[in-house]
Amino acid sequence: MSAVISINEVGKRYIMGTQKVYALRTVTLDIEENEYVAIMGPSGSGKSTLMNLIGCLDTPTKGEYLFKGESVGKMNDNQLAEIRNREIGFVFQTFNLLPRYSSLKNVELPLVYSGVPGSERQRRAQEALDHVGLGDRVHHKPNELSGGQRQRVAIARALVTKPSIILADEPTGNLDTKTGYEIMALFAELHRGGNTIILVTHEPDIAEYAHRIIRLRDGRIESDEVNANPRQPEAELAAQ
Repeated sequence: MSAVISINEVGKRYIMGTQKVYALRTVTLDIEENEYVAIMGPSGSGKSTLMNLIGCLDTPTKGEYLFKGESVGKMNDNQLAEIRNREIGFVFQTFNLLPRYSSLKNVELPLVYSGVPGSERQRRAQEALDHVGLGDRVHHKPNELSGGQRQRVAIARALVTKPSIILADEPTGNLDTKTGYEIMALFAELHRGGNTIILVTHEPDIAEYAHRIIRLRDGRIESDEVNANPRQPEAELAAQ
């Protein structure tokens, strides 16, 4: 295995008036290819800031972040956008789907930004929706879908560019227990298929699905441990 994400003494500071606010103080960690990692901590611990830095949605004010061996701090906006669009698939708690677009159109969006031709976009979007079990819902808009189906569309959208990394922020936060199991089973399948999964959550029971759990507190890593017995969502689904 090789580190796809290498963070060395990274911190993030904001200036608010005359005050300096430290969202992330000093964090050092490596994430290897095909790892399944949960980053957890209470509100204000720095986990959302760390997620934004890992996803190249923000840049650190100190330290160095290497993505596949390349310094993120030396990249221009176009290079950062390229990483976000091709290398990382984002899944959010609130789904972030466009309400007037069908499932197919929502999933196509990252390919539009990549300049993929229309017929190829449709083929790949259909393939991604088939992968998450929604091949028969391609023309449905978000308000015609359940919460779990909306999250599956969001995961299909994250998968359509064939990223190496899936970065998921509280992906089961708006879902009932059974639907949460289904979504976590889908992440387990993606991990088995070779994706690196990074799960950001404040819920210990969700973090237990991961194979490694990093806990943050007050902008620093409090613990970083291997989870020897991760929860098995397929078994939990079978027991329903």
